[in-house]
Amino acid sequence: MRNAPGLTVAGLGVATLMVVPVAYLVLGAFDRGPGLVVSQVFRERTLDVLLRTVTLATAVTVACLLIGVAAAWLVVRSDLPFRGVFAVLFTLPLAIPSYVAGFTWISEWPGLAGFSGAFLVLTLVSYPYVLLPVMAALRSSDPGLEEVSRSLGKGPVRTFFLVTLRQARPAALAGGLLVALYVLGDFGGVSIMRYETFTMGIYTSYRGSFDRTPAAVLGCVLVLLAVVITIAERRARGRAAAFGQARVGAGAAREPDTVPLRRARPAALVGSGALLAAAVGMPIFTLTRWMVTGSSTEVDVGRLVSATVTTLQVSALGAALTVLLALPVGVLAIRYQGRLSRGVELASFAGYALPGITVGLALVFLGIRLLPGLYQQMPMLVFAYGVLFLPLAIGAVRTGIAAAPVRLEEVSRSLGKGRLITRLRVTLPLAAPGVAAGAALVFLTAAKELPATLLLRPTGSSTLATELWTLTDVVAYGAAAPYGAALIVIAAVPSVVLGHVLRTRGSVVGTER
Repeated sequence: MRNAPGLTVAGLGVATLMVVPVAYLVLGAFDRGPGLVVSQVFRERTLDVLLRTVTLATAVTVACLLIGVAAAWLVVRSDLPFRGVFAVLFTLPLAIPSYVAGFTWISEWPGLAGFSGAFLVLTLVSYPYVLLPVMAALRSSDPGLEEVSRSLGKGPVRTFFLVTLRQARPAALAGGLLVALYVLGDFGGVSIMRYETFTMGIYTSYRGSFDRTPAAVLGCVLVLLAVVITIAERRARGRAAAFGQARVGAGAAREPDTVPLRRARPAALVGSGALLAAAVGMPIFTLTRWMVTGSSTEVDVGRLVSATVTTLQVSALGAALTVLLALPVGVLAIRYQGRLSRGVELASFAGYALPGITVGLALVFLGIRLLPGLYQQMPMLVFAYGVLFLPLAIGAVRTGIAAAPVRLEEVSRSLGKGRLITRLRVTLPLAAPGVAAGAALVFLTAAKELPATLLLRPTGSSTLATELWTLTDVVAYGAAAPYGAALIVIAAVPSVVLGHVLRTRGSVVGTER
């Protein structure tokens, strides 16, 4: 680290900024002493909400693992017709926020409200988090192991469970963690489906009382739950990698043979079509129907345009800030590996397990008490996106930096160019595709973010997400439909681009930890 003092200082500064909201949330929770914390944590209602939250997260994660692994295998290893087209279409639910999907289902079938509706909606929008890493793992795994299994008399089904699934297990567990954390932090989908989880409890406590300490206590419990899940997943993934990934040699650098579906082909086609119809077709159909025939379709065009512009503005600023913060951390992690760089990276990932509602609440405390001039102003909201989505950008930057040959940097330095000039003229241009993918991922995620935006949005302004949530809360489905459609259009382009990048490059941007 002696060779990069400026970079080290920048990395430490980023890590400190990421830890501040978490620390301030804890201080806010203990503002009135530990007695209140204990009473809030162990009251019957808190334990009941905890059980409901864990139940939903577990059910959705298991369902997404089953769907994501099956869909990834179909488009990578089977002879499914049009599997390239299906591979693209399967990623599209990334562009559909949970609250958009929720409102389209609940507007058609009000009886879905509750656990069943929340489970359905969150499963349909979350399975790509498993699909993408498993696709990458299946593309890069050694096909020779499967060939050996078949040569020993194992059929395709036994080979799948004994060999293929073991090779993909670490990637599937990583995707499952993303799903579990997504469900823990989801606010829009569960609120529309009227299923109370921790996020709803925190928001209700924050809005329903002048005393925000109980909300901070609930936020700390939610953060602790997310951390426990993250640690458990990392340990399970480590055991899975040790158990199922050992090999002799480097493996075969070639495409694996496709497995013929034979009689199962019609069922695979029907199942794939049904999944896409439920995850993508249903939201698009319902949004279109409500815009055409809804009773409340008189939309304020000026309001819609204003919300769209605000969404584009805050998402772009959030993506720019997040990538800027990720650059020194990513360079440290790849080029200057050591304890300090690992510590900086770990601290920078503080937002990884933080639901948006807790980051928003932490910055509310911070803004009111220390930075009142920034509370409910654009910089505070953009910074919240930086805290929440920095891990996504760091994963992309690391991938891009790792792809830039060190020798080219050494040549530049030997020609008398300084370290900063070398990074600007050599390293960053080579890492640009990964960095751009990270920016697109942050932009996409920020455009869909709801709870932190509700708490921190500038006074008098709204995004597409907050407008849609407000209108669906009063059952104005026809008026809400254009906002949902605009949000899907904005999110669809980076979703398709990301899906293409992840399939062709064989790496998963933003899922590394």
